[in-house]
Amino acid sequence: MGMFLSTAKNPQVPAEKTEVPAEKTKKIIRKGSLLGIEEKSLESDYKKVKEIGSGRFATTYLYKHKSTGKKYACKSIVKRLLATESEKADLRREVRIMEHLRGQKNVVELVDTYEDAQHVHLVMEYCAGGELYDKMESKGSFSEKVAAQIISSIMKVVCYLHFMGIMHRDLKPENFLLAKKALLGAPCCADYTLLKAIDFGLSAYIDEGKPNQEKVGTAFYVAPEVLRRQSYGKEVDIWSAGVILYMLLTGAPPFYGDNETQIFEKVLKAEPDFDSYPWPLISKNAQHLVKRMLSVRPNDRPTAAAVLNDQWLKENGVATENPIEDTFLGKLRHFRAMSKFKKLALTVMMESIPPEELEGLRAMFRNFDTDGNKVISRDELKKSLLKLGSNIKQEDIDMIVQNADTDRDGTISYNEFITTMMHVRREHKEEHLREAFDRFDTDGNGTISKEELKSALEKNKMGDEATINDIIQEFGADNDDQISYKEFCDMIRG
Repeated sequence: MGMFLSTAKNPQVPAEKTEVPAEKTKKIIRKGSLLGIEEKSLESDYKKVKEIGSGRFATTYLYKHKSTGKKYACKSIVKRLLATESEKADLRREVRIMEHLRGQKNVVELVDTYEDAQHVHLVMEYCAGGELYDKMESKGSFSEKVAAQIISSIMKVVCYLHFMGIMHRDLKPENFLLAKKALLGAPCCADYTLLKAIDFGLSAYIDEGKPNQEKVGTAFYVAPEVLRRQSYGKEVDIWSAGVILYMLLTGAPPFYGDNETQIFEKVLKAEPDFDSYPWPLISKNAQHLVKRMLSVRPNDRPTAAAVLNDQWLKENGVATENPIEDTFLGKLRHFRAMSKFKKLALTVMMESIPPEELEGLRAMFRNFDTDGNKVISRDELKKSLLKLGSNIKQEDIDMIVQNADTDRDGTISYNEFITTMMHVRREHKEEHLREAFDRFDTDGNGTISKEELKSALEKNKMGDEATINDIIQEFGADNDDQISYKEFCDMIRG
């Protein structure tokens, strides 16, 4: 399991506005904090049950929430073992990536993060089914039907990662957990339809204009271009997934050696065995997909979306819906109903978020803005989505641009892109909500008045008197021409 960090907190609703607004409390951040998060006690909220795993830097425990009794996995990282600035920076990057990916059902969810003098504690969703690796080691090879289920779950993760501007760079069976425990405890009875990805410690942002050359990964699964120190991109994840599929079908790795040097030599030759048993018994379509995923030339490998749409998966009855269509286009279709005030509020919130927390969205924007002119055209959006394997229609492209393009210039600017993605993801930190609200609540009385709202809208050229009255009527639920903090949060999250 990898290390998962987050500064997210459970949102708290403030007092009703009929009460005197509570004085804002200053966060207490421990001196020398690795993550700069508020100091709080893990033991006050959770009870330790038992140890369930350990690694070089950390030990993972099973915890129960004291109020709900719900089980969670908690990884406790020993801070003194993170000796170099590079190791500390890697952890901070992993925090940002995990927050960037929040809400995806095939990624283990971060629940909370605690930090004390000795440890960083990462409270995560508990997956009772264990590692995919253990099931593979126990079972050996799988039927084509089950192998198709497993690779479909893996590729949904990869497809979503690549769309969100992330390459994992360390895909392997150890980094996928089964959400549910197998019936009767046997691998043959396990539910492989929902695998959860973990360990984003080696993940990196994709920059199409600046390919990566860092040598990272795990011996059996690393792509040849990584070993050659060539510039590489997200195609390395397709290679690693191809290795996993080969192992699922045969029970053996395609590139085997007694040590890393021998394994790397085999990977660089890139000549996996497709002649020996059990390959003569495996369908031609399965063989064809594995061979494409293990193509030496990165550009010859299929995209993650193309793998999900492969004929072999269809033949084995696997649902091959594209997560881009499900998580992105579906939500954007509702974007047009967003009020001017919500668009303005999201813009204000974006301006208050530290730049490092927007790094993932900036990477996405750069990859869509292929000509580097700081705006995304209809053509750039369509070509970028097609490159990711989406079968998007022109009417969907037009809908996205129309809904995101608030200044009606026919393109999507950086600010418009960020606020659109913030709306789609609907994951907002309490501190960012509070800061945005305070920007509107200029007199600090705990509510946004009609005059304050009018001033903000006029300053940003986003409304006239009728628009302001409509906003007050919509969100001032108690008809007092005021917007409370609760109403503001409900509007942003809605």
